Amino acid sequence: MFAVEINDVSFSYDGKNNVLHNVSFSIEAGNYIAIVGHNGSGKSTLSKLILGLLEAKQGTIRVFGQELNEKTVRQIRQQVGIVFQNPDNQFIGSTVRDDIAFGLENRCIPHEEMEPLITYYAQKVNMLEHLDKEPSHLSGGQKQRVAIAGVLAMHPQMMIFDEATVMLDPKGRKEMDALVQEMRKEHPDLTILSITHDIEEASRADKVIIMDQGKVFAYGSPKEVLSDEKMLKDIDLKMPFLMELSAALQKQGISVDSHASFDEMVVSVCPSD
Repeated sequence: MFAVEINDVSFSYDGKNNVLHNVSFSIEAGNYIAIVGHNGSGKSTLSKLILGLLEAKQGTIRVFGQELNEKTVRQIRQQVGIVFQNPDNQFIGSTVRDDIAFGLENRCIPHEEMEPLITYYAQKVNMLEHLDKEPSHLSGGQKQRVAIAGVLAMHPQMMIFDEATVMLDPKGRKEMDALVQEMRKEHPDLTILSITHDIEEASRADKVIIMDQGKVFAYGSPKEVLSDEKMLKDIDLKMPFLMELSAALQKQGISVDSHASFDEMVVSVCPSD
């Protein structure tokens, strides 16, 4: 089953100049997809179209088999959760507890059922001890964890991360990556769509879509898409560090697995006695 089917979609903000040009691709349910590209490539516009926040100029969008239109948009939004790059834009309540509860209240979950859900998902994102804190007192990484807990509590079939790590420091990005990997283990049917500038993050996805000038430039596994140095150079993108290191070692006649960890590469190059 496909989580998302984009067919010949074009979009323009001003009605004249297209931001997206005849874009088509499909995402299988349960996959982790990274969409990468420079600013203006159209990747964030895609996420807003999938949520029905924008309306396509032409083409069709289907989410879990249902065509997106005015009649279905509310139902589709109940299946899809989104985490934005600035979590402050998502905070409504005065405490972490209130923010996680917000989506549940909108779905009319009885109060006696809400509290166990709030506790459960706060614990899942390691924010249980912060439930009564004001969001303004949290770090960027902690705020993103709260936003994710609020979305997970609503049991979406798909989560969209729209540049969710761009405002985080390296430690925060590492924490987010670990949380996404944990989510995948616990919710194997959850579809994850990450709009990102981070080529290293994209290398850990199931599939990668590269957007360039409003078009799908490439779509495939990280190994297929991100190891093509010449293709990436044509659109001013770099290979992920480990793939770049692997390619450099292979040019020196040293055979290594491009998907190996840095430590594994070091061992293969400098084996212990």
